[in-house]
Amino acid sequence: MTAAGPGTRPEGTPSVPFRAGDDGYASFRIPAAVRTPTGTVLAFCEGRVAGRADHGTIRVVVKRSTDDGRTWGPLVVAADNGADLAGNPAPVVLGTGRVLLVHVRNAGYATEAAIRRGEIAPEDGRRVWVTHSDDDGLTWSPPTEITADVKRPEWLWYATGPGHALRTRTGRVVVPANHSVPDDGPDNGPDGGHCLLSDDGGRTWSLGYVDDGDGTAGRDDEVAANESTAAELPDGRLYLNARTMSPSPAPRADAYSADGGRTLTAPFRPQPHLPGPVCQGSVLQFGASGPLLFSGPADPAARARMTLRVSTDAGATWRPAHTLDDRPAAYSDLVPLGARTVGLLYETGAGGPYETITFRRLAVPTGGPA
Repeated sequence: MTAAGPGTRPEGTPSVPFRAGDDGYASFRIPAAVRTPTGTVLAFCEGRVAGRADHGTIRVVVKRSTDDGRTWGPLVVAADNGADLAGNPAPVVLGTGRVLLVHVRNAGYATEAAIRRGEIAPEDGRRVWVTHSDDDGLTWSPPTEITADVKRPEWLWYATGPGHALRTRTGRVVVPANHSVPDDGPDNGPDGGHCLLSDDGGRTWSLGYVDDGDGTAGRDDEVAANESTAAELPDGRLYLNARTMSPSPAPRADAYSADGGRTLTAPFRPQPHLPGPVCQGSVLQFGASGPLLFSGPADPAARARMTLRVSTDAGATWRPAHTLDDRPAAYSDLVPLGARTVGLLYETGAGGPYETITFRRLAVPTGGPA
C-alpha cells in the first residue's frame, strides 16, 4: 500500500457492504453515501440483476450501518422499477432527518447509446423520480415523478449525480446532474451539466444552471461537463466538479456558483490538478472551516489507485493526501463521519474495479502543504 500523506491515516479495516454475486445481484455499481442525524450511515448503489451492464433490471439498493461503516445490516430496496431500471442514486438528508433519494428510471432494454441517438421513445427514456425515507432508510415512500420540472424536452441522456446530493446552509437541495442534446455529428450531441433545485424539502423542483459545453461561447477551453458533484464552500459559494468525456485537456472540470446553483459564475473549465482516468469522482467540504476533499482514481492510464485529495484554496489547486492502494478502483462517494473522520464508499477489487463496493474510514487531512 502506498504511504499516507501528512496528517492522514487509515482508520481501521475496510468493510464490504456490497460484493458482486451477493443478495441475488450479479453486480453492484454506482455508490452514494449519506449520514443521518442519528449517526446511521446509508450506503446506496445500483443492484444489477443479470450482469454488469448499464441497462437491464436494475434497482437502487441500500445498506445501513449504525457503527460508522464497520458493519452493515441487510440489503433494502429503495427504488424498484420492476423488470426495468432505477438507478443513479443521489441521496440527501434534510434538516428534519428525512432522506430524499433522487434517481432516474428508464426501460430496461434502452441502452445509453440508443438513448443518446434519439432511438428511444420519451416514455421509455431517462425520467427523473424522487422517493424518501423517514426511518433512516428502513422503508421508502412510493416514488413521485418530477421529469417535467427538471428535464428539458430536447434532452436525451440524463443522469443524476452519481453520488450524494447537497443540502446548503439555507436549506436548498442541490442535485448535480448531466444531460445530452441532439446533434447530427458522430458523437450524437455534446454532454452538458446542470443541477436540480428544491427550496421546500423536495415537494417542488426546478432547474438551476445549465452549461451545455457546446462551444457557442467561442472559447478554446470549452469543456463538456458529464457526471458531476458539488460542495458548499465556507463562503457560501458552490463548488462543482465534473467528469469530462476526454482526458484532454483534462479529465475533470470545475465551476462555481454564487447563487446556490441558479447560475454559474463562469462555464466549466479544465481542472489540471486532478489527473486520472475518465471516471466519476466525489467532492466534500468537511465542516465550516475544514478542507475541501476529492476522491477518485489517480492512475491516468486506468481506473485504479483510489486517492483522497485535498484543496485549501476552494478547489483552485489540489494535492494528494492519501492513496488507499494501487488496486483497480472506479466510482466513489465521500461522507462525513465524525470530528476528523471521513468515510469513503468506492468500487474496487483485486482483479477489476467492479468486484466490490468497499467502505473505508479515513482521518481528514490537515490543511498544511504536502
